[in-house]
Amino acid sequence: MNSVKHITIINQYIGSPYHGMEYRHYYIAKNLIAQGYKVTLITGSYSHLFSSLPKVKENFTKELIDGVEYIWVKVPSYKSSKSIGRIWNMIYFSWKLRFLKDLEPSHIIVSSPSLFPVKIGKKLSKKFNTKFLFEVRDIWPQTLLEMTSLKNTNPLIKYMEYCEKFAYKNADRVISLLPTAKEHYVCQGMNSDKFVYLPNGIEVKDKAVAKLPSHMVKEIPKDKFILAYSGTIGIANNLDYLIDVAELLRDNKKIHFILLGAGGEKDRLKNRVKNLNLENFSFLDAVDKEQVADFLSYVDVAFISLLPENLFRFGVSPNKIFDYMYAKKPIIWAIEAGNNLVEEANCGVTVLVNKTEQLRDAIINMSELTPKELNKLGENGYNFVIKNHSYEELSKELIKIVEE
Repeated sequence: MNSVKHITIINQYIGSPYHGMEYRHYYIAKNLIAQGYKVTLITGSYSHLFSSLPKVKENFTKELIDGVEYIWVKVPSYKSSKSIGRIWNMIYFSWKLRFLKDLEPSHIIVSSPSLFPVKIGKKLSKKFNTKFLFEVRDIWPQTLLEMTSLKNTNPLIKYMEYCEKFAYKNADRVISLLPTAKEHYVCQGMNSDKFVYLPNGIEVKDKAVAKLPSHMVKEIPKDKFILAYSGTIGIANNLDYLIDVAELLRDNKKIHFILLGAGGEKDRLKNRVKNLNLENFSFLDAVDKEQVADFLSYVDVAFISLLPENLFRFGVSPNKIFDYMYAKKPIIWAIEAGNNLVEEANCGVTVLVNKTEQLRDAIINMSELTPKELNKLGENGYNFVIKNHSYEELSKELIKIVEE
């Protein structure tokens, strides 16, 4: 095995603070570097999640970002995340990997959702006599089968399933962000002793807190019990549920609801609040990620909900929950999944999805807690996220995995 501690991660959806989501491997890489490793991130030049595209002039463009070596693979763009163009983007990315040169990895990690690079990852591990690890962030093709009209007889699905089974069989370890997915992996051919859980996390070192604009601060009621949601305002986030409860509590002058963020559902939800004439519900525009913590400092309780999905039986690891915990906020969790991070951390309460009276009662009960009781819940969440979900700790766990 190569004596150089050089982890290469192949995932065509790696972003950075300068380009946009996803951030997981950027932060893991930074923390691995701090512990003496070299890290190379091999990713695509285009993603529907990027807010700013990298400057790529050649087929493979190397760039050093905050000490992390990126190799941008030039790939075609696509119109939407659900288009055939995205599938072609994945295939093209995998094909281009065959022409990569000047790699010297001591460990190879291939991360889903795209399964097409797994055979390349295994080939590279043989070439360099190193370990091949497969990371599952989204279970493909199962996700496509359950969330689209594609059938398991579709040739694309069949090939993805072949790649999936190849990865489970040939990987030295299978790293899962989904805590209760082990049984599925085993059914697809993984030996049970390969499974390891390594969840999403949060970067806590020197975490900058930027202030909200003064005009936004003025829009936050100062004499109310504030329950808030921050993040994407989309269909999956199930925020009609919160409006339903606000309507039940329209005569309660103590409690106020705030949604901070942007998304496809925001205008519709604003119109609904307006039509219901709810004075206890307001919206704030999206802010930079560094400003979210300042917003949360004005909040008493944070809220998270997701529409029910059968896929959640494998567990969930939503990033915003860690922001809430790090801000020391009690949390109301309305997600039906194979895990419950709020229960694990003992940092709030759980309600069933779309049970408006249950959520109403939970909010009223939390509004009646003393500041000391609320602070205790917040501290529980903070201690939990620092211990279990900081990228510094997750990188240490990854080192244990690759070195064992």
